[in-house]
Amino acid sequence: MQQLLLLVAFLLPAGAEAGKIIGGQEARPHSRPYMAYLLIQSPGRRSTCGGFLVREDFVMTAAHCWGSTINVILGAHNIRQQERTQQRISVLRAIRHPGYNQQRLLNDIMLLQLENRARRNQFVRPVALPQSQIRLSPGSLCTVAGWGLVSQQRRTDTLQDVQLRVQRDQECSRRFNTFNGQTQICVGNQRERKSAFLGDSGGPMVCNNVAQGIVSYGSRSGTPPGVYTRVSSFLSWINSTMRRFTQQHSPPVSMAQKATT
Repeated sequence: MQQLLLLVAFLLPAGAEAGKIIGGQEARPHSRPYMAYLLIQSPGRRSTCGGFLVREDFVMTAAHCWGSTINVILGAHNIRQQERTQQRISVLRAIRHPGYNQQRLLNDIMLLQLENRARRNQFVRPVALPQSQIRLSPGSLCTVAGWGLVSQQRRTDTLQDVQLRVQRDQECSRRFNTFNGQTQICVGNQRERKSAFLGDSGGPMVCNNVAQGIVSYGSRSGTPPGVYTRVSSFLSWINSTMRRFTQQHSPPVSMAQKATT
């Protein structure tokens, strides 16, 4: 079995080794208004991940992108510039799935409750989630987007995207002994040099305008296929978690106020 590579990127100096979306191209600016760029601070290290806005007050990402402090940038195309379209919001609460297994990378999904609600506009807008647990058919064409390094010598500051096809579960079962087809999706044709890579963790795989997958892990060489968390398998947890923590964060209402509403 090939070694696994968590697709989280550490904040490295120019010239340090890292990767990017392989075989993709620069996305049309602000064509993916749900994209989020995560700045993660943990004891002794800083790192970055992708994510995506699923409601004005929640961003979804991979559980392995957890940190003690996380800040989210929405509405960005070039993450090195202070674009007027950008909204920078602190994370109030990072909620990893209770079944997350760090060793086997199972249930690799996390919700980030934002300190303040995002302002919805043409540059910042949530993406739709699946409405049912219907599985994607092998061959389905989807798009993955993220930020990363172009090469060992040069950064890419702008959002990149790439089109990938869903593969049969067997393609990932043969490569990764941790793969679970019930909660994960196998994505990317091994005959094509196209895949997500370092720095793309937590970003969405969008199929027909619905976020069906979350970038989770792949091979160290960046050779497809890669493994994505299957969003539809977690709909009950997603909905109940957002409902529960929204209620906890709501401002108190007096009985007099309730009587007049």
